[in-house]
Amino acid sequence: MLRHAGLLIALALAGCGAATDEQSSSAREGGPGVEVTAAPGVAFSYHYAFRLPAARIAAAQEAHAQACERLGVTRCRITGMRYSVVNEERIDASLAFKLAPALARSFGRAGIAAIERADGMLAAAEITGTDVGSGIARDEAGQRAAAGERARIERDLARPGLTGAERAELLRQRAALDDQVRGTAAAVAEGRDSLASTPMLFDYATGEAIRGVGPRSTIARAVATFMESAEWTFATLLWLLATLGPPLLLLAVLALLWRRFAQPLRRWWGRDRTPAA
Repeated sequence: MLRHAGLLIALALAGCGAATDEQSSSAREGGPGVEVTAAPGVAFSYHYAFRLPAARIAAAQEAHAQACERLGVTRCRITGMRYSVVNEERIDASLAFKLAPALARSFGRAGIAAIERADGMLAAAEITGTDVGSGIARDEAGQRAAAGERARIERDLARPGLTGAERAELLRQRAALDDQVRGTAAAVAEGRDSLASTPMLFDYATGEAIRGVGPRSTIARAVATFMESAEWTFATLLWLLATLGPPLLLLAVLALLWRRFAQPLRRWWGRDRTPAA
């Protein structure tokens, strides 16, 4: 009977595990695996939040850093790193990159796979885009208009017979125009830099991976809770045995000695104290 019950429990656990794996795969395909359409002139920014056991955060962070280094500085650069031990059970960390835009999505997917191999999970993903191209186009149009205006000012300055006030006004206009052109050129350069590299941030937090969603996942989590409770109970019993075992053993030995030698000691003590006739 017990053998049949054990077989049924094993089959149930196997079914829960298969369902959980299937649901986890489906969640990855329907969530973070969705492709983001690359749009010309749009600068994307990626943010992934991972949850995994505290003891594996350092190794996962190092694996991600090495993956970036293997790509070379022209395609991937590490721009920031943080590792913080909050307490004995919690570690927070982060790693920031600048990636070639064409590699960003594949690098993110590889990063998620590395976390899953470390018994972790993707807790959140955010991909935002900024329409930088439109701003660059406007700034470049402004630069062309400014170039035409400056050419007009130069022609006016070359005209003979200008009064001092007129020349001073034209020079003032040219200086203001030059300042505007420099600011526009800086904005264009910044926009092109944002298109040339994609920022990506990995956040690591301590926690357990959720292996699925839905009722079957609830059963699997209940089984996992049962196993954790049994492990905790066994550990508590071992602790109590290690703490109370030696004193109890000593008391037992003393009790045995007392039972063995109590009567002879009483007789000896009584004979020693009896006055001689």
